[in-house]
Amino acid sequence: MSLVNGYVKYKGFKEEEEGAFTMSRSRKNDTKKYVYACAVFASLNSVLLGYDVGVMSGAILFIQKDLMITEFQEELLVGCLSIIALVGSLTGGRTSDAIGRKWTIALAAVVFQTGSAIMALAPSFEVLMIGRLLAGVGIGFGVMIAPVYIAEISPAMARGTLTSFPEIFINLGILLGYISNYLFSGLSEHINWRIMLGVGIIPSIFIGFALFFIPESPRWLIMQKREKEARAVLLRINETESEAMERLLEIQEAANQTKRHEEGAVWKELFNPSPSLRRMLITGCGIQCFQQITGIDATVYYSPTIFRDAGIQTDQEILAATVAVGFTKTMFILVAIFLIDRVGRKPLLYVSTIGMTACLALLGIALTHQHGSGVVAPDVGVGLAILAVCGNVAFFSVGVGPICWVLTSEIFPLRLRAQASAVGAVGNRLSSGLVAMSFLTVSHKITVAGTFFIFSFLSLLSVYFVYRFVPETKGKSLEQIEMLFQSEDDWRKGRDLQLSDVQRLVQDD
Repeated sequence: MSLVNGYVKYKGFKEEEEGAFTMSRSRKNDTKKYVYACAVFASLNSVLLGYDVGVMSGAILFIQKDLMITEFQEELLVGCLSIIALVGSLTGGRTSDAIGRKWTIALAAVVFQTGSAIMALAPSFEVLMIGRLLAGVGIGFGVMIAPVYIAEISPAMARGTLTSFPEIFINLGILLGYISNYLFSGLSEHINWRIMLGVGIIPSIFIGFALFFIPESPRWLIMQKREKEARAVLLRINETESEAMERLLEIQEAANQTKRHEEGAVWKELFNPSPSLRRMLITGCGIQCFQQITGIDATVYYSPTIFRDAGIQTDQEILAATVAVGFTKTMFILVAIFLIDRVGRKPLLYVSTIGMTACLALLGIALTHQHGSGVVAPDVGVGLAILAVCGNVAFFSVGVGPICWVLTSEIFPLRLRAQASAVGAVGNRLSSGLVAMSFLTVSHKITVAGTFFIFSFLSLLSVYFVYRFVPETKGKSLEQIEMLFQSEDDWRKGRDLQLSDVQRLVQDD
């Protein structure tokens, strides 16, 4: 009888243990789904940026014919969005600290939606520019706030993947823009570009629904002394109560330092940085600038110009080729999402920058032969050009594209995160605007091929920058990453690429 009772007790204990394990696993899955859903909704603004970049590359072909704009006006129209986004990025940090990360996401959508509507209805170049400027401000807000919000709600082990979501949605937006160009290109030249631009309003409508779902950032709530709400959010986005309380204590400790820094003091600290903050700014702002000065926006905005220079003749064929570019860019961002928290940031940055250097050089060679000695057959030259452009966007998407935003959102301390991320976004948009507004002019001076040889050289410099200034942040909490920059020795140790990471990346590939 005692054996029977003992067996019954043991069986009951095992069933209770299995039930607890099942509940724990269920909570873990629910938490993971919730955090991923929040990251998706927060990234919807990035679709707007991507769509604008993709759609303008094709719409400009028809805007030229309908509104009879000059080449200078074309460069201004294309490039001004990145420059005016500086306004949104610079004010985005302060705005997000004042009204919250969540409502800054909403503000970005409203401003962009207004700009898109004005562009779609524009009767002249001047009105088109007004809409373009408003859209740029909205994009500036969105580009700055999405990575910050996602980094602040994400667990350390998944933060790289989740913070890459905005880059995924930028690529998705670019692909949708290219597809829109192709689908509506057959309509009247007075109507088609207006529909192309107007369709960009649709993603911002979904953001309105997202506001009923996503929580406010727990770090922002604690900065506002709303600890009860912050605790509730942390319990929702962490797998266990102990993990939530641990993160709560870490954030509170960081927030206590923040209380001693007013807005003016924050900007004063940014422009007169300590040695540790200087190292953070070099890493964060440097990678942001290198992301753009290597010519990715020139490749995307002016892909029709590149393919026409390579020998493709009709608008339909050119726009079809751009769809292939958009598809490649979107597919390879998924590779980065799969690997970023498995092999780390730095191995992917090496693969990305080295691959881009090679592809940009190949594109320069292909375009040179198309207009040179004729050693390469025309069809082969077109094929090489398309291959080089697709290869360039693929390597960009697998590394420097998403990781740029991941690093910027995770390396700065809480008291400076919003403003420092805004400074990084300013560098990114300024570099993008300068490239976009000068590409046609420079290409006329030194040819399109010569311009891409310059981009290839700049990409080669980015390889050295990654080696010299970028530490590995994989698997570390935001507070642990901050400690990486406290001394030169820690920074050097953090930036060293571990052999195991390289081996793992090779095995995954």
